[in-house]
Amino acid sequence: MNLKSLRVFVNIMEEGTLAQACRKLNLSQPAASRLIQILEAEFDIQLFNREKKRLIPTQEGEAFYPEALRILASIDDLPGMFEQIAKDAAPPLRVICHPRLVEGLIVPAMAELVRRDPSVKVKLEVHPRRYLGRRILHGLFDVGIATLPLPDRNPTPRFLARTDMLVALPAAHPLAAREVLTPADVAGLSYVALEDTTNMRSLLDRELAKADQHLEVTHEMSTSLAACRLVKAGIGFTFTDAITVSPDDERGIAIRQWRPRVQIELGYFVSETNRPHRARDAFLGILNEVCESRSGADLT
Repeated sequence: MNLKSLRVFVNIMEEGTLAQACRKLNLSQPAASRLIQILEAEFDIQLFNREKKRLIPTQEGEAFYPEALRILASIDDLPGMFEQIAKDAAPPLRVICHPRLVEGLIVPAMAELVRRDPSVKVKLEVHPRRYLGRRILHGLFDVGIATLPLPDRNPTPRFLARTDMLVALPAAHPLAAREVLTPADVAGLSYVALEDTTNMRSLLDRELAKADQHLEVTHEMSTSLAACRLVKAGIGFTFTDAITVSPDDERGIAIRQWRPRVQIELGYFVSETNRPHRARDAFLGILNEVCESRSGADLT
């Protein structure tokens, strides 16, 4: 198999056009086209339809893409694997998640795991939700944690925790005196929203629509951490939850109940392997402990 052809194919799928893929790979378009033709000829398959100088993936191309990702990911991981063998060291527990879960859930769980077993090594990869599905396809992880539903059908997620969405505003704001807030209460405030590509934003918008309610977005952030930090600085309000809110951000903001009620489900998934990492189950147990302790925390 021509690996250069495979990389061209994957980059066209990811970048959306031949021109963008060529810029990323520093290749000419004729050279990239020839490499795709070599790949198609090698397997007697048509990966793209050519329409008005555009490459449109065929069904075969779409089906081949996940396998191509896995092949390249395995090859790219070889140097690290050989380095690990040379060191004769135990591999780290590899965890993937999206940014919102890092400070309130994943890092505390990792810290507790290492406290209980100092010989364990951990490796954390953080990816925006819109890219998490791609990392799942790579398969280079032991445990993944995400809000549900997952961005990809495989692997099958397992339930971890359920928690209510909460509204966060500056601690000194007059509305902090209330226990429960509604859209009408925050109508005059700046809304620091998450991007509409995030699962949390989608859940909130859906429940608001059911209640025939709407929140006008003032500022938009790609991470919950950034949104909470802006609110902590005295700007508007945002949304969080009891499990994943950063412990540092709990000081300086007021977190209150929100109506209409919106529930967030967290899940985990594991790699498909017959030889799971020795610390995997211990880490999953600690994740459950952290979720239970955080969901019962008094944030008001």
